[in-house]
Amino acid sequence: MMIVTTDYLPGREIKEVLGLVKGSTVQSKHIGKDLLAGLKTIVGGEIKEYTDMLNEARKKAIERMAEEARQLGADAIIAMRLQSSSVMQGASELIAYGTAVRAE
Repeated sequence: MMIVTTDYLPGREIKEVLGLVKGSTVQSKHIGKDLLAGLKTIVGGEIKEYTDMLNEARKKAIERMAEEARQLGADAIIAMRLQSSSVMQGASELIAYGTAVRAE
């Protein structure tokens, strides 16, 4: 599955647009890791616990979007975007979305 952020596929022609596809996940961190992250804000630097959480969430959301595209018979997704939002204190949603297409 080719996934691009552009509105076209380099070197390929889009034959059919199948529609919007998306995948999302809501993630939160364990309270112990949340406390460690809070302490890190005092001294500064990267909060690795949150970086890891967001990397995992991004991967899950993209995988779910790609699976939805496969079910439509797509071989590519164009105009892919990622968006995040806070759904409650300590939990964030990450959504991946794009346009599923068939290409040559």
